[in-house]
Amino acid sequence: MTTDNYGEIVLYQADDGHSVIDVHLKDETVWLTLNQMAELFGRDKSVISRHLRNIFKTGELERDATVAKNATVQNEGRRRVTRYIEWFNLDAIISVGYRVNSKRGTQFRIWATSVLKDHLVKGYSLNQKRLAEKGTKELQQVLTLLSNTLEGYNLVNEEGKAVLDIVNRYAGTWRLLLQYDEDNLPALGRKQAPKTVLSIDQARSAVSFLKQELAVRGEATDLFGQERGEGLSGIIGALYQTFGGEDLYPSVEEKAAHLLYFVIKDHPFSDGNKRIGSFLFILFLRLNGLLDRISLDNKALVALALLTAASDPAQKDVLIRLVVNLLACEG
Repeated sequence: MTTDNYGEIVLYQADDGHSVIDVHLKDETVWLTLNQMAELFGRDKSVISRHLRNIFKTGELERDATVAKNATVQNEGRRRVTRYIEWFNLDAIISVGYRVNSKRGTQFRIWATSVLKDHLVKGYSLNQKRLAEKGTKELQQVLTLLSNTLEGYNLVNEEGKAVLDIVNRYAGTWRLLLQYDEDNLPALGRKQAPKTVLSIDQARSAVSFLKQELAVRGEATDLFGQERGEGLSGIIGALYQTFGGEDLYPSVEEKAAHLLYFVIKDHPFSDGNKRIGSFLFILFLRLNGLLDRISLDNKALVALALLTAASDPAQKDVLIRLVVNLLACEG
């Protein structure tokens, strides 16, 4: 392999302090020249070269897999000449180290392994963050285009516009989460610890009140709000379940999101699950002092209910994150 770019340089210093070497990191390994190996192990170049020949001759290592040539340009008199310097990767370095100076070879292997692990983890995390952020930017552009097109040609009603608005707002909050950096962005809104517990009696009383209000306007049937078995009781209990002494849903936002989701998707009532789920969602936020700190109007609430109702069960985590992020970033 021949290359003109030998990646990142990391300084290595032996434990005895005598050897300070510029080590190159590239292709998930480290590289040293013949001269650098001679300095690292305190041996003549001819000794290092002889061991390398034997390593490749006996088939212990494949030369093509462990040696690379780096092109360098230097002045020789009036001429600029390109020379190729051989570089040897960590496998070759360790093999030579075992033959000439096992202690120094072991020290270098431990150091190199640590450096490579740190380099790879940071590089992977950075690339993942860049890819994820790029993906959200493209998603935001697609959503904006979709929203503008649908609204521009009057292809959606008011409820549909509310759904598009919620999805667009969520894409924005998700981008902020991915871009979050303590050094250059303010912290996003923190999740709130619950102030009070929503009891099953409170929930039933609220549903009864809602049914009366809707019945006056002719918007509720006799089946509206009729419980099916112990579904509602199970949902309220699930909000406060624990594991190992820790609350599974520790914040107001998480409990509220799960309350909305469970009521709409589990159908604990014979009729009116979306409206009741939305009503209990608002009630829970009010009881915990969060309702006044967020900007969820009726259209947004309808949109959340529609998105939840239309979602596949496999998308539960996505729906929960959507609601939690909207509440946390606005709260």
